[in-house]
Amino acid sequence: MSGLAASKAAIRVLIADDHPVVRAGLVAVLSQEKDIEVVGEASNGERAIALSRERLPDVVLMDLRMPEVDGIKATEVIAHEQPQIRILALTSYDGDADVRRALKAGARGYLLKDMLLTNLVAAVRAVHRGQRVIPTSIAERLAEFPFEPDLSDRELEVLGLIARGLGNKAIAAAIGRSDETIKVHVKSIFAKLGVHDRTEAVTAALARGLLHL
Repeated sequence: MSGLAASKAAIRVLIADDHPVVRAGLVAVLSQEKDIEVVGEASNGERAIALSRERLPDVVLMDLRMPEVDGIKATEVIAHEQPQIRILALTSYDGDADVRRALKAGARGYLLKDMLLTNLVAAVRAVHRGQRVIPTSIAERLAEFPFEPDLSDRELEVLGLIARGLGNKAIAAAIGRSDETIKVHVKSIFAKLGVHDRTEAVTAALARGLLHL
């Protein structure tokens, strides 16, 4: 096969991650594969969107937590504009809420960063073929929590302040609401998470990816 033909047949991959060392590691791994070609690197979601339009990759490796425009928003934009591009989410978080946000945005797979050395190449090839990539541990987490708790933006804000150790009065002052309103929010949070106190609420929220410290 000629070099030109090989280049055309290769899986074109764009890497989006805000850590240069991570990007360099991904490039090093993928560059060893004859059927994969790295066509660009982005340090934030805005750049990932621009390069997707310019380089027309087959697969985007998308870190979900990046500055300026995060990976979730970038995934939404790319998936909407160029649905033929397969997006593989990369993250350190395995909470079911994190996974669902990425898949809802349009990601075709979800890979934890500690799995990259053993799963990366196979995952890139799989999503390029149109398959979904959900590692067993992630699938088990989704099965454990089949429904995402429907917390409102306000309830998530209150939950974040609870995680910082604020009491109801302090939360009320912070967001400009009455103590009674905060009590209603807290009660609703407990019900939606299936917990009985503030410590359980924070623990559950962290485990499921509703909060990140």
